[in-house]
Amino acid sequence: MPILDTRTARLLPWIVAIAFFMQTLDGTILNTALPAMALSLGEDPLRMQSVVIAYMLTVALLIPASGWLADRFGTRQIFFGAILLFSFGSLLCAVSQSLAMLVIARIIQGLGGALMMPVGRLIVLRAYPRTELVRIMSFITLPGLLGPLIGPTLGGWLVEYTSWHWIFLINLPVGALGCWAALRFMPDLRGAERTRFDLPGFALFGTAMLLLTLSLEGLGELHMPHVRVMLLLLSGLACLAAYWLRAGRTEHALFPPLLFHTRSFAVGILGNIFARLGSGALPFLTPLLLQLGLGYSPAEAGMGMIPLALAAMAMKPLAKPLIDRLGYRRVLTGNTLLLGALIASMALVDGQTSTLQLAIQLGLIGAFNSLQFTAMNTVTLIDLPDQQASSGNSLLSVVVQLSISMGIATGAALLGGFNLDRSEVDSVLGAFQGTYLCLGLLSMMAAAIFLQLSAESGRSARQVKVDVEE
Repeated sequence: MPILDTRTARLLPWIVAIAFFMQTLDGTILNTALPAMALSLGEDPLRMQSVVIAYMLTVALLIPASGWLADRFGTRQIFFGAILLFSFGSLLCAVSQSLAMLVIARIIQGLGGALMMPVGRLIVLRAYPRTELVRIMSFITLPGLLGPLIGPTLGGWLVEYTSWHWIFLINLPVGALGCWAALRFMPDLRGAERTRFDLPGFALFGTAMLLLTLSLEGLGELHMPHVRVMLLLLSGLACLAAYWLRAGRTEHALFPPLLFHTRSFAVGILGNIFARLGSGALPFLTPLLLQLGLGYSPAEAGMGMIPLALAAMAMKPLAKPLIDRLGYRRVLTGNTLLLGALIASMALVDGQTSTLQLAIQLGLIGAFNSLQFTAMNTVTLIDLPDQQASSGNSLLSVVVQLSISMGIATGAALLGGFNLDRSEVDSVLGAFQGTYLCLGLLSMMAAAIFLQLSAESGRSARQVKVDVEE
């Protein structure tokens, strides 16, 4: 493990946090501006979905290569290049004169976005002792929680009082600061040995991610015909199966099956997939519930999301003491059940629900959701050997990206299954209530996965902490 000087050790989490903030702010600020962008470019607002999909698919395709790139070329160069690409892509978005130019610019932005967070997390994993992993991971994700908090409001304000171009231009000063800090303070960490890039494996796995992501989005926001969704889904699963069969007999596979010999990693990956079904759907469902089901205005709906984000931020400093005291198995099993019950409790929300009660419910969901993310991500990585940290971190990033899409698609499919009729308020509210109830119950079932954690998971890191303090 590298020895960092005091100044670098203090500033490094801030650099990674800046990148995470840029990414989350961009994702939440864009949706508000899509109608204005369509008007400016002379396009149908329904066609603007390609702007979001181009970024999403680029990220899904490139994330699997992030670990190998960092090992081969060094974390400083890749992290600097990621911020530079993201900022350059933002500039191209701002000066785009057509939808085609905007989509190309978003692809360039996605090249940077796919590398920023995985490489940033890999740097933290390698630069700090595992005893500090929970604390550092909680810190770097804290600014990212500000994105969903201020993104929709800031996007609406910029579109209304300036122009949609500024939602991309505001990335430039932040990106310039991040580039300078990366060159000045980022350690240049590389893999212990050079390995050949698994190009056939990357092609199979990348194709699988593209097809699976498209199928999930087709089921949700894109409203594709079910036949097309099933073809994409089955093709993606076939590519994924081919990848894993090949990886078992390949010496330097992109994601070696040996990763799953670490029990906490295997449990963390599977738990991430299923536990995020409910939480992944929340940012999609809740604003719709507030506006379509409860009659909130867009501004009131944006304000209504504030308790969720504030409570999530407040919980971050408490994550490490709770995990140190109770251990990962108890925290994740209990928190998964509690979070699922809280999501299901949104089925009780109706026209008679007071603003205070709704704020308390959303605040509790935000707090326990925040603890869930911190515990899931750290338990997945904390026991991995150093030589597997790169590929394990990349696979976690892929799973997080995929599970968010899965959560949104599940929420959208359930809404459709409950026969959402926008012309009748009672029918709209009933559809949301049924959707929240199902998502909560599905999320609670993930507790059975976390029960498979050993009582010793992560304990070696906690034990080192005790020894050092003594």
